[in-house]
Amino acid sequence: MKSLIYVGLGGAVGSILRHLTSLITQKYYSGSFPLGTFVVNIIGCFVIGCLLGNFSKTAENQTLKLLLITGLCGGYTTFSAFSAESMQLIQNNQTNLALTYIACSVVMGLGAVFTGFLSFR
Repeated sequence: MKSLIYVGLGGAVGSILRHLTSLITQKYYSGSFPLGTFVVNIIGCFVIGCLLGNFSKTAENQTLKLLLITGLCGGYTTFSAFSAESMQLIQNNQTNLALTYIACSVVMGLGAVFTGFLSFR
């Protein structure tokens, strides 16, 4: 039960930060490129990379991992988790599996959005 609270708290903060990042980006950029989401994804990937690097050299603290990686980064962007999982596959010499995961995630994700959009249009 405690783990759900940590994930939920981190997720709430991550979601608020995502919204604030988007608002700040929209304030300074009005083009058609989805810069807000792009910025969120890149920042989220950097932060999750920093956290994973830090946790890899210290004794694992499951509570902090749940709060910061699963909760905060998950609430901020799931793209960071996708990127971290892809990197882990590559580090484990599973490059073909990583490329399959990346390609399938992007293609099927876009297909699912398109199908959902058409279904409820």
